[in-house]
Amino acid sequence: MSRPQNYGSISPAVGFSGEPTTEFNSYCDNVVTNIYTINSSLKTLENAIKNIGTTKDNQVLRNKIHVTQLSTNQIASATSKDITKLKLIVAKGEKQKQLQVEKLEENFKDAINKYHTLQKEVASKQKAHLLLSPSTENEVAQEDDYNQQQQQQALAREMAFEHDMLLERETRIKQIESDVLDINQIMRELGSMVHEQGEVIDTIENRIDHAAGNVEEGTEQLVKASQYQTRFRKKMLILIIIGIIIIAIIIGVLVSEFSKR
Repeated sequence: MSRPQNYGSISPAVGFSGEPTTEFNSYCDNVVTNIYTINSSLKTLENAIKNIGTTKDNQVLRNKIHVTQLSTNQIASATSKDITKLKLIVAKGEKQKQLQVEKLEENFKDAINKYHTLQKEVASKQKAHLLLSPSTENEVAQEDDYNQQQQQQALAREMAFEHDMLLERETRIKQIESDVLDINQIMRELGSMVHEQGEVIDTIENRIDHAAGNVEEGTEQLVKASQYQTRFRKKMLILIIIGIIIIAIIIGVLVSEFSKR
């Protein structure tokens, strides 16, 4: 089945421009498609909740709700990870891409909050109208007012039945509650990635500052070395001049002595 081209309420909000990288574009496309799927699941649950507790309420309906929620929960978790990857892909200073990712995250949070709210309504209504097992619908207690043994057997069957019903009810409630998406975990994933991304940026900035400090220190060392070299040259020049003067004096003395002879 081809992916729908119309993304409903989110399509006007996501308008990619420029020439993003293939990886960036792929993650963006995944997020848009997943948000569309979450909104579709919303409509499925909205229709299903109307039938809970009515004559149309049966195991088929309950299974459909269960499968819809499981698949949507997985999609929601995958989408949060894709948004995180998008945040890491976007380089610092790429304002257009940053705005695109922020808009996608905003649309995702909006869809997931609506989905989570509806999930809680569905769970509450399901627990209030728990289905009986098929076997209980046909259960008929065999009582005989004139036979004590049959009465005891009927009482034992009734007690066993009530025990099974309590276990089944507990199992169904646990399943209903487990189907509800842990939205706090989703938000923690998004928030933790922002925190990790901030740490990465801080680390990069620290390395840049450290490198700049090393460059500055190196420049100072070069300046000092240049100053030492200049001083050394001056000293050598002075020594050479002094040497030339001494040699000139010696030559002058020698020439004077030879002239007297």
